[in-house]
Amino acid sequence: MTSINAERLKADLGSLGNIGRRPSGGLGRTSFSAEDTEARQWYFDRCAEAGLDVTVDGIGNIIVSSPVADELSDARRPAVWSGSHIDTVPDGGAFDGALGSIAALECLRRIHEDRLALDRPVRCIVYADEEGNYAHLFGSRAISRGFSRSELEALTGRDGDRFVDTFTAAGGDIDRAANAVLPEGTIDASVELHIEQGPVLEVEGIDIGVVTGIVGLGGGTITLRGRSDHAGTTPMNARKDAGVAAGALLASLPCIAAGVSERAVVTSGIVTFVPGGANVVPEAAHVTVDFREPTAEGVAALESALIARTKAIAAEHGLDFDIEFEETVPPAPLDGEVQSIVAAAAKGRGLRHIPIHSGAGHDSQNIATVAPTGMIFVPSIDGRSHCPEEDTKWDDVANGGQVLLDTIIKLANR
Repeated sequence: MTSINAERLKADLGSLGNIGRRPSGGLGRTSFSAEDTEARQWYFDRCAEAGLDVTVDGIGNIIVSSPVADELSDARRPAVWSGSHIDTVPDGGAFDGALGSIAALECLRRIHEDRLALDRPVRCIVYADEEGNYAHLFGSRAISRGFSRSELEALTGRDGDRFVDTFTAAGGDIDRAANAVLPEGTIDASVELHIEQGPVLEVEGIDIGVVTGIVGLGGGTITLRGRSDHAGTTPMNARKDAGVAAGALLASLPCIAAGVSERAVVTSGIVTFVPGGANVVPEAAHVTVDFREPTAEGVAALESALIARTKAIAAEHGLDFDIEFEETVPPAPLDGEVQSIVAAAAKGRGLRHIPIHSGAGHDSQNIATVAPTGMIFVPSIDGRSHCPEEDTKWDDVANGGQVLLDTIIKLANR
């Protein structure tokens, strides 16, 4: 049986983990930033060293193939895809996304090196902006559902930059980006390796999680608009304070989630006051929200509850408001056959496995709308993720990489 090179996988993860390192120990590789560009070039270099072919699609997704494996397979058939992302959240960890991207590359390298003759081609993929600097699961949405040029022109990043400006400065072409949807039948099946980003596998002593489905998610910006006044001379009862109203909205988020289900979550990670002076009553407050729930009905209920609460708070404080929510990413059940193949691969390697649901969003939920898709989870130490403390044991990294390779080969030959 073909095996991964676990030491090479470990070394690559360590090397990539040095790009964008912050003094806090976390990583900052926002999509299309200088650090992200450096990480992408590092990835190109690893592919070139291995003798693999690389293309970049119109939206910035990286697609890698093996000329050797393609020659030995039936190139007319749809390909098996595997991969993840290498962009990070601000001050993020070294395994989220990176593990799936590097492990997929390692699997393709081993297929290439062993000159495996497979029934279908295999592609390694790195999705652009999975972390939603510009839009949730950006790269996979672009190839599965697409963005119009006007939608792309309206996108802004978390730092306020316009997508079109940043993208073109990085060498992108907006016309190509607006035509990035994959032709039907491009992907035969897809499988993504990822850290769990939660505590279940570690607590239960399980090696591999076979992902059954992915949570639905929505989000956007709620803007509360009041009146700017002097902080010292304006009585409290004469103010239209957008900042205080934003605080009331933030305080209500736990109740909004609890009112929908035990699995529902609502988060605000960015709040901006305008004009932003310490001695000025805020004229406006921009509040980002991220809401998630395992069912489509639950996601819709969270959105409705946020709108209703915003209306009530605005009325109470005498404010106007705007709500700009992105298109909801629906929950995605994952393919039963792919789940069975992952479970069999884990069992074949003597690894303990359980079915598990993903409370985090992943590019796989977009790919699941166009092809049979599965995911493999490995344990996260203390369940930590999206923070500098994010970590996974190297034995678990190797286990996940090997199960991924076995799954890819089985999918390609089925």
